[in-house]
Amino acid sequence: MDSSEYGDRSCGSHREIICLDNVGEGEAIRANSNGEEADKHEESSDVLGHEEVTKELLGQVVNSEEEAYNLYRDYGHRMGFSVRKGKQYYWIGTKKIRTKDYYCSKEGLKNDEYLGESSFNKPDTRTGCKAMIRFTVDEEGQWKVTKMVDEHNHDLAKPEERHLLRSMRSLIAGKASVLDSMGNAGIRMVSTYSYMVEESSGAENLEFTKQNCEDYINKHKLMLIEAKDSQSLVKHFKHRANQEGMFYWDVQLNQEGRPCNFFWRDGRSRVDYDCFGDVVVFDTTYRTDKYNLICAPFVGVNHHRQNVMFGCAFLFDETTTSFIWLFKSFLESMDDRPPKTIFTDQDHAMANAIAEVFPNTQHCLCLWHIYKNAPSHLSSLNSDQNFHELFDKCQGCDYEEEFEETWGKMISEYDAQDNKWLNNLYKFRRKWCTAFNKDTFDGGIKSSQKSDLTDSVLNAIADKSTSLTKFVVALEKLVNGWRRDESKEDFCCNQSAPTCIVEHSEILKHASKVFTHKIYKLFEEEYLDGCGATSLCKEILLCATSYKFELMMQRSSKVWTVLLDTSTMEISCSCGKFERMGLLCSHVLKAFIIKNVQRIPERYILKRWTKDARKRVYRLNEEGPSKKKGTKVELVYHNQAMRYAYNLVMKSQGHEGARKILWDTFDLGDAKLEKFFDRLSLDAHSTVKSNQANDYDEAEMVDDDDEE
Repeated sequence: MDSSEYGDRSCGSHREIICLDNVGEGEAIRANSNGEEADKHEESSDVLGHEEVTKELLGQVVNSEEEAYNLYRDYGHRMGFSVRKGKQYYWIGTKKIRTKDYYCSKEGLKNDEYLGESSFNKPDTRTGCKAMIRFTVDEEGQWKVTKMVDEHNHDLAKPEERHLLRSMRSLIAGKASVLDSMGNAGIRMVSTYSYMVEESSGAENLEFTKQNCEDYINKHKLMLIEAKDSQSLVKHFKHRANQEGMFYWDVQLNQEGRPCNFFWRDGRSRVDYDCFGDVVVFDTTYRTDKYNLICAPFVGVNHHRQNVMFGCAFLFDETTTSFIWLFKSFLESMDDRPPKTIFTDQDHAMANAIAEVFPNTQHCLCLWHIYKNAPSHLSSLNSDQNFHELFDKCQGCDYEEEFEETWGKMISEYDAQDNKWLNNLYKFRRKWCTAFNKDTFDGGIKSSQKSDLTDSVLNAIADKSTSLTKFVVALEKLVNGWRRDESKEDFCCNQSAPTCIVEHSEILKHASKVFTHKIYKLFEEEYLDGCGATSLCKEILLCATSYKFELMMQRSSKVWTVLLDTSTMEISCSCGKFERMGLLCSHVLKAFIIKNVQRIPERYILKRWTKDARKRVYRLNEEGPSKKKGTKVELVYHNQAMRYAYNLVMKSQGHEGARKILWDTFDLGDAKLEKFFDRLSLDAHSTVKSNQANDYDEAEMVDDDDEE
């Protein structure tokens, strides 16, 4: 472990003077009185003999602890090893340093330290190296090199590898200004680092790594954010939590105790998640203009295929650590019930966090992000229409074999074997190609490519002066608009019926009664395709009530297989549309037409698409899918009852008559509870009296026995 990252391993209150060892032979580089490295080209250290370079360091004097560290750090960089801060001793009775040691970063052994879970999983970089330097500080505050050991028991870094040494990962002022200007322009860190690598003709010519770049940008953000702004945001969250008991918020603090990541959701989002949380889109493409923070909403679709907000976050970076914190906070706010499917962009840190926090959730890549990123990676292929047709076909393939054939043809015809982006996309094909996700429920979000979810709604919220709190308030207004749109659709569905294009179709009439208008229209399209665009190739009787149909769409040569059992009304299709979308496909509906099925079987009416999607979500004595082993039934009841009551309050608050109905219901329920507990009290009192009488009778019998 490099303690330069974690601070000195000092002795604290240990106040003793140690005897300095005899100054031994060593190696050195020349430093001036300010502790700065002499103005030489780096190659000179390679030309000078190792022994001569070390001798020059011995006896050097600098004026501060920082200069002492920089002196040994720069020497280590030129030699090929990283350094870390070591032990220090004080003048007796003071806080003034008497001696200070710095080590090669490979000093000591991993077994010397306490192995927690995190440190155990880190690579073992310690070799017990004895290389070190000791500074002695005189009364005037001058730091002098009095001991130097330069015997390493490990290989030193090569010149082309030295930029990777941990203690040399620093940003020079010129590069920092570039990061600042590009960050202020809203350019993402990945693009910024790639630009700087290109400008420097390779990563080895930079004195920092991609991680250093991220650390600098995040520290800069923390310095920018005003204390009063973060305090105002926390105050707003507390106010919302006081207003509604189901409001949830969480803040992550950095090592300095400053807030760095925020997550929040209101009570309605929790209820929405209960109804429609099977599919979640997590998007990190938006930035708040004032601080360039990442605005990351969790979004889904309701029974009208409209936006619903499950929660939102402000993040300072896109690291695995931040995503793990956020996903755990999100999961905790939802009673530890993960979504079935989550859509994200192609971020490796995000993918790692999802695998850890949502191990049983299907992780899919949002096609909107793929198509958005494609132009910057396809160069001349962007203008080729035939290439794009093949690329689009790959996404919508129905069979794995079809995908492999189409992808191979695209790569071969356009000589794209060396395209890194396409190769990476192929590697993760199971996350975005339909052929590999037939059993993954996506609610049709994949086909919409996110364009009607969170495409541009957040971009209009902020300008350069918008504070975090104002951003949150503007976002709340946006979400309230979504919820008003849902109320309007609910009203239309309850007050009117869609026009059935086939007037006397019983199955369409049934669909119009149970599905929302939007979903009914999708069902009707499948029905019409089943009637007019799907032809029967073969019907096979498997047993008395079981049939196999081979069907083909007139616009395609593909043959689909439908299995139907008329006794149980179980049906399946090889296209897998119901498994993915929750709606029966045209092939199944064609089989229904052939067998004169007049109603949709109950098991194939997905509640999330019905007019009653929000009704009867919470049931008495239902422990729910979120119940963990050892979780108290009372706690499960409490959480579900709270959400049920919250839903009723929200539904009734806009109308005086509705509010009166709810209050009357509460009064009636309160009266019934009083009677119930009174009855329990009487029963308990009767039981006690009965037990006392029995005890008295037993005592009488004992007395009679004694008299005898």
